[in-house]
This record gives sequence, C-alpha cells and structure tokens, in this order.
Amino acid sequence: MSSSLNAARRSRDLERLDTSDAVDLVVIGGGITGVGVALDAATRGLSVVLLEQHDLAFGTSRWSSKLVHGGLRYLGTGDVGVAYESAIERHRLMTTIAPHLIRPLPQVFPLLPTMSRGHAALVRAGHWGGNLLRTVARTSSRLLPRPDRIGAESVGEYAPTVRREGLRGGLRFWDGQLVDDARLVVAVARTAAHHGATILTRCRAIEASGSGVRVRDELSGAEFDLAARTVVNAAGVWAGGLSEDINLRPSRGTHLVVDQAVLGGLTASLTVPVPGSATRFVFALPAPLNRVYIGLTDEEAPGPVPDVPVASEAEIDFLLGTISQALARPLTRSDLLGTFAGLRPLLASDTGHTADVSRRHVVHRDADGLVTVVGGKLTTYRRMAEDAVDVAVAWSGLCACPCQSTRVPLVGAGDGRDPRASPELLRGYGSEAGAVVDLAAGDPALLEPLAPDLPVTRAEMMFAVRHEGALDVDDLLDRRTRIGLVSGDRARARDAAAEAFELA
Repeated sequence: MSSSLNAARRSRDLERLDTSDAVDLVVIGGGITGVGVALDAATRGLSVVLLEQHDLAFGTSRWSSKLVHGGLRYLGTGDVGVAYESAIERHRLMTTIAPHLIRPLPQVFPLLPTMSRGHAALVRAGHWGGNLLRTVARTSSRLLPRPDRIGAESVGEYAPTVRREGLRGGLRFWDGQLVDDARLVVAVARTAAHHGATILTRCRAIEASGSGVRVRDELSGAEFDLAARTVVNAAGVWAGGLSEDINLRPSRGTHLVVDQAVLGGLTASLTVPVPGSATRFVFALPAPLNRVYIGLTDEEAPGPVPDVPVASEAEIDFLLGTISQALARPLTRSDLLGTFAGLRPLLASDTGHTADVSRRHVVHRDADGLVTVVGGKLTTYRRMAEDAVDVAVAWSGLCACPCQSTRVPLVGAGDGRDPRASPELLRGYGSEAGAVVDLAAGDPALLEPLAPDLPVTRAEMMFAVRHEGALDVDDLLDRRTRIGLVSGDRARARDAAAEAFELA
C-alpha cells in the first residue's frame, strides 16, 4: 500500500469509514507515541485507524531537543531501567529503523575554571557508564565512539566561542541527534500507512471508550461514531481528557533559538552544568537552517493545557545565564531569534520537582477497556507503542502477530542514495531524496533555496503536500519544515508555502 498521505487520501479514507464495520484498533493522538502504536499494530496484521485533532507532531513531539538519548541522564538519577531501555532503542533507531534521520553527535563538556575536579570526575564516570550501556546495546564504537578527554584547542574547534581563560580541555561523549523530531513522526505515520493503517488528521476524538470513539471532522464539522475492538489513548498531555483514571503532572521544557553565527559555527553539543546540580545540564545544539537550539528547562506547568505552550521570562533568563557561563561573550535577549516550549506528559507523583519524576512510561486500562499510554520519552516511543498494543490485544482478545516493529525500517531508510540529491536532501529524506528531485524535473528552480540563509526548497514543500499529509501553510512552515520557529523567516517563506499547494 502507498505511504503517501495527502488531502485526497484523507477524503477517501473518511468516506470508507462511513460504511465500514468495526476496526480492530483505534489510536487517538498523532504524536510520536500515537503513530508508533499505529505502526506496531498495523505490522501485527490489525486494521488500524489513527485520529489526530490537529496535525501530525502538533504537540509535544515537535518541541524536543531533537536528541536520541542513550540514557546517560537517567544513569545520573539512578533510573537504570530507563537508561538501559533508552540505549537499546537508540541502537535500533540508528541501525535499522531510521538511520537516515539520525547522526552521531559529539557532546563537549568544557572543563572551565568554575568546574571542580571532583565534578569533572563525576561527569567522566557518567560518560563511561553511558559507554557501558552502548556496549550492552551492541552499538558499534565506529557509530558512537568511546568517550574521551580532549584538549582546549579541540574544544575551541567544536565550540569557537567558548571561554578560553583557564580552560583545561574538555570531556567528549557521543549520542544520537535527529535531523528533526517532527520528521520522525511523519516518517513513522507514513510507514504505518504503507502497512495499511488509516491516518486521519483534523479528526478529533470527542468521546472514547474501549469499544469505540465519537469523532468530529474538524474541517467539515461532521460527526460520526467509529466502532473498534480496542482503543488506545496516546493523546499525550491531553490524555486525561479522555480517561478519568489518568492524573498528569505536565512539566514544561523550553528552548531558545539563536543564529549559528552567534556561536561561531557550533559543531557539537556544548554542555554546561546547571549551578548547584550534579545531574542537570543546559545544551547548545547545532540545528538545521543555520540555527542553534539552547535548552532545556523542567518547570511545573499546572492548569489548562495550551495548544502551543509559551516559554516564561524566567526560563529564558535561566537558559541565557547558564549557557553564557561557558562563552567568551555572554548571550543576551538581542541574540534570540525565537523560543519554543513543550509539555511532558508525566504521571502525577509525590516527587518534589518534575525533574525528579521518572520518565518510565505507563500503560493503563480503564474499566470500560480504554487503554492509555503516558510518560516515557521520544527515544523509547517504539517500546511504549509495543507495550500499549500488547495490553490492548491481550484484553480485547484480538488475534495478532507478535511485535514486528524492532525490524521495520521507516520510509526513506533504504540503501538507495540518489546522486542528484544534495547532502541536505539526503539527510532529511534518505532514499526518498530522489523523489523530491523528480518534482523539479520541469523546473530546476524548484530545488533552489528559498533564500541564501533559508535552505528549504519549493520541491520539499511540494513533496510534503503530495506525500507527507500537509494540509495547510502552517503544516508546511511549522512541522514539515521548522521555518516557523523564527517569525521573520516565516513571513519570508509564507508565499512559497502557499504556492506549494498550487504546484502540487
């Protein structure tokens, strides 16, 4: 079956649902967990419908640090089980599932005068603990090299704007970095579609139980009932609105966006400890579109869940102040291009601070049969999905194959690398890069960047409309590309995004 998602397919699928019998499994939520559930269930031979009230990756899944963590942070908090699970899932993502979307990223920890030798030794011990996890997960050191200590000159090559006075060199550790988290979500959704899942965006689950969902088409306003043999609630921070048994304690994670020039062409994750903490750090991460993301916070976020969370003034000051400890010139608000923030769907607990709440995921079944999966993190989405489908299948009595998702590559993960494609296209699209190039066969200008400092092409936007489920300009600017993170870039690219719908 085709992996292409577009407006025409959405219309056909909605018409088909009006006359279809009950499906095996309905999944609510089009973030990384929801699309992971859809793929896992579809590859077990189940009929699947995914419902997303907005767009794919609309919520938390597009607001991450874009890292595929091997569990180093969780070793520091003593959560060895989550650390081990993370290392295993990182290995699967980088070697089988999505190698085209992930690259090895050096993380450099500068040994500044303010860093005690005892703290440095603790960090180094953590790095070697992370290396042990890499070994246990059977990830080759050719893919993720062993941690080591590097000289001050090497630190400066990775991070040209780092403070040099008293710099004793640095510690280097390797992890995985996604080209983009929203691209991963879209790739998983399209792979699920290829295996037979029905992916419906702009379809809101108004009510849900273990035997069906009341659905509203947000484009037409029409409502209908969708019968199912089992239903999985993967709505993230919105999951509590569908299950009274789920009590969430969301925490907000904020990032800053600055120009690469501000950090001199950063090529590694510059890692700086949070004052007063032995296990928390702030990162400056090289990102696409000549940007750097600086994060991450972990703040309580009580109250109603907003569609798009907003960074607080205190978080902005905290991130600027912490990363500036390591820089020759401190960053100020004038350096900011933008900010973004996401909410983690953490289960409520008696722990004092949300940073200390476990990142273990939980699968819960309501009395009416509704299965809800919450918690976890982006790296372990596949395992979360597997566990959720296991519970749903066991309680519903469905006949399903064992889990297949550990060995199912995503669209674009094939070996083919079209020589016509640029390195940027190959990194974002893998073996599908040639299909993007083909869209410009009659007009090579479609492969030219929108601007010298904005390396996104009209052909990419056309591909997103034809194959990646983009239904409007915001889908293109905010999720299929990340142009929209910077308001000035959004304004410059808006006409091109609108034109993509005409050209496609």
